[in-house]
Order: sequence, then C-alpha cells, then structure tokens
Amino acid sequence: MPIARRAALALPLAALGRPAAAQAWPPRPPRLVVPYAPGGLTDILARALAAGLGAQLGQQVVVENRPGANTIIGAGAVAQAAPDGLTLLMASGASTVLNPLLYRQLPYDAARDLLVVGIVVETPLVMVVPPGLPVRSVAEFIAHAKARPDGVNYASVGLGNPIQLAAELFAMGAGVPLTNVVYPGSAPALLALTAGEVQVMFDVIGTSLPQIREGRLRALAVTTRERLAVLPDVPTIAESGLPGYQATTWFGIAVPRAVPEPVLARLRTALAAVQQEPEFVRRFADLGLAVQPPREAAAIEAYLAEERLRWGGVIRAKGISLGAAP
Repeated sequence: MPIARRAALALPLAALGRPAAAQAWPPRPPRLVVPYAPGGLTDILARALAAGLGAQLGQQVVVENRPGANTIIGAGAVAQAAPDGLTLLMASGASTVLNPLLYRQLPYDAARDLLVVGIVVETPLVMVVPPGLPVRSVAEFIAHAKARPDGVNYASVGLGNPIQLAAELFAMGAGVPLTNVVYPGSAPALLALTAGEVQVMFDVIGTSLPQIREGRLRALAVTTRERLAVLPDVPTIAESGLPGYQATTWFGIAVPRAVPEPVLARLRTALAAVQQEPEFVRRFADLGLAVQPPREAAAIEAYLAEERLRWGGVIRAKGISLGAAP
C-alpha cells in the first residue's frame, strides 16, 4: 500500500499574532469531550491524542467522557461552548455527518456550529463471510446472492451506523437484495456470522482481523481505496467490480466554528505533530486504525462534503431515519 506523503505544518509562536513575551495560548488546560463511554477504542484513541496534544501545547488536555444519544450529548456540549479553543470534541462521522442526516431537530447544526480541524484516523471495514459459505470473491458473492429470490442476510449493530450503511451502499452498487439483521453489538453479530445465521458482515477490521487470521471468517474485500498492509492479499471492493466504492469510519478533532484563526492554526500544528509521531502511527495501526496524514482546511471540508453526499444518498434511497433526536 503506498505510503501517503506527510507534510509538516510547523507554525512559529509569532504567527499567533501576539508579542512573544505574552502568555501563549492555551492559557489553561483544554478539555477534550469524548461522546463515548470510557474504555473503548475511541476512548483509548482520545486519551492518546490528549497526551500528545498536551505535550505539544504545554498544557495538560483533560479528557471528559460525555456518552449518550449516539454522540449527540457530547457534540452538542462542544457546539455550544465558548469559541476559545479550550473545548475540543472527539469528532466522528456520526457526530458531524450521519446524525444530521438521520435525526430531526438536533440540538446543534453540525455544519454551522462545529469545525473539524483534523481527521486523525480512518477505520477500515472488511467484508467477511463464514467459511462455510461457498464464495471466495466479491463476484462469487454477488452471483450467490442474486441466485436467491430473497437475497441474503447481513449482520449489523443498528440502524444508521457505518456497518449498516456500508452494506447498503454495497447492495445498491452491486444490485443485490440484502436484508439487515440487527444485533446488540459486534460480538453477538460476529458470533451469528461465524455460526452461519447470517451470510455477510461489513465489520470494523480491528474486531474481525483475529477471526480472519484464525480461519473462523473469510475476508472477501476491504472497503478502503487501497489494499491494507494487514491484509495485503485481500482486494478492495472497488477493484472487485464496484469502481468508486469506499466506506470507512473516521475520528478527528472538532471545535466550535467561531474559534479565532490564530488558535485554529496552533491547534492544527499541534495535531499534525501528533499524527506524524511514528509511535502513535504504529500503535493504532496495530489496532486496525489508519492514522491519516495532516490535511489542509479546504481538504477537510471537501472530505466532509464527499461523506455527506455518499451517505446522504444511501440514507435517502433506503429511507433510513432515527426520528427526533433523543
């Protein structure tokens, strides 16, 4: 897999527009709001980011877990915070892209109120089937599904999540009927898949990889633009007959949109330094996360626009709605 060019984004303190003798920003410890419960992979990523940012900024970054309502509680708190750059959000596709498409009357407007200052990691998905299913490629799977009047069943962990949306995007592109079977989490979904209760799942690679390596699941393709170093012999869905197919989840840092540009520049510089630390990259690669090279502000906005276009099309076509925000 080609190694992306990582551009250094160094920013001297003078660029903050204040005398060198003045107190540098941040004047006190920023807080990083994590809209997920402690202990999960997102929380682990957030705490590693907080440590790295703290070292770059010269102030401890305090992690504050505010889980609930599919990230709405935490994202809403940051959207309504003072625009001084001292309140950060552990942002994701859910909080900035999917929730505005899935819910009515959110307590915040993601496009108006939040600004993503960095895309830190992408989480690849992998298309997996039980070893007893007589298919060994995407083309064979499509033929298998089309040969059955009702198609086949896929496992997901709920409506409107990336695992479901990746499957529905595939179904639309391949022209095959797939039926969603919802499980209360990844563990029971994978258990049902290995038992053959469902025929396919588009799972986060970090949870499926051990079972792929042990032969309990068969990987047909990955959902990224390029092949993955951890599964070099597994093709992408795009190269398997569905050109342009891509489905990943992502996590990054967002702030209230009105944060002043000098503060944004300082944050971007600190975040870029963390993203380019070899140990940070290696640690999360081992967990199935692809640390991203720093992006310029315009590239981030283009990335988010592409995500809204892709998932908005799937959500509208399939009539997926989660109703009023909880």
